[in-house]
Amino acid sequence: MATSIEVRNLKKYYGSVKAVDGISFSVGAGTIFGMLGPNGAGKTTTIETIIGLLDKTDGEIDVLGLDPDGDREELKKRIGVQLQNPSLFPRLTVRETINLFASFYPQPLSAEEAIDRVGLSESEGKRVESLSGGQRHRLAVALAMVSNGEIVFLDEPTTGLDPQARRRLWEVIRDLKEEGVTVFLTTHYMDEAQTLCGKLVIIDRGKIIAQGSPGYLIDKYFQERAVEFPDPGLNEEEKKALEGADLSKRVSYEEGDGMEGNLVILYSEDVTETISKAMDFGREVGKPIDGLTVRQPTLEDVFLKLTGRRIRE
Repeated sequence: MATSIEVRNLKKYYGSVKAVDGISFSVGAGTIFGMLGPNGAGKTTTIETIIGLLDKTDGEIDVLGLDPDGDREELKKRIGVQLQNPSLFPRLTVRETINLFASFYPQPLSAEEAIDRVGLSESEGKRVESLSGGQRHRLAVALAMVSNGEIVFLDEPTTGLDPQARRRLWEVIRDLKEEGVTVFLTTHYMDEAQTLCGKLVIIDRGKIIAQGSPGYLIDKYFQERAVEFPDPGLNEEEKKALEGADLSKRVSYEEGDGMEGNLVILYSEDVTETISKAMDFGREVGKPIDGLTVRQPTLEDVFLKLTGRRIRE
């Protein structure tokens, strides 16, 4: 497969802070490539260095056969970029903003198509300053798409979107791939990466800790399945006893979001035995366990296993 992007030993330092610390990867042409990691992991810095907004500290970058440092103006014509906090003109309307950005490219999409794809048709006459946070985010994606570029960089494109708008944008991203566009996607949503990306890298604290397809990563790091149940109110001593009770390979705890309670997660290769032992444990400590569910591991589980923490922490 032809490659659109080659990154070799990329480093970006700010004094003693290593924002990106020697990462290497390649992006196949016409694919959806994901960079997955928590906020502050180095995702945005990586994108801004690849597209030439930032000067790298060290390493090599090749984008469509161009060097972002020496061929910056030529590269700008061939890519579209959505950054997390774009600077826009507040008193221009949505349509005026898209028409302005379209004028920067040799063969842009029509404003109508860009507006329709991101679901802003009803808001095209609104000024940018009056848009909601989610609408501004969709506008930023439209500005990347209007380039009609060979690569579209989307930096956490669904942050702030409601579930319906988020899934609609997933379809837009899939459509770009079907048209032969390479999509470079950063996200901290595990389900988004698992659903969209053919290949991804997981980055944490400026370093790549794993890379491959979602299925490959899950198979590589997990032979077990996850048994989950609502925390019956285990205290710290009981949690330690559970972890030492030989119920499973590992035990983890997930805090609820205020609407749902905390979860206990047991990772096991023998689900039937684990469930039986968990029920016995609950009876022994006088806190019955119920509501058990069994699921396949996800990228969230991979990240937890590799780092010891969840991506949202």
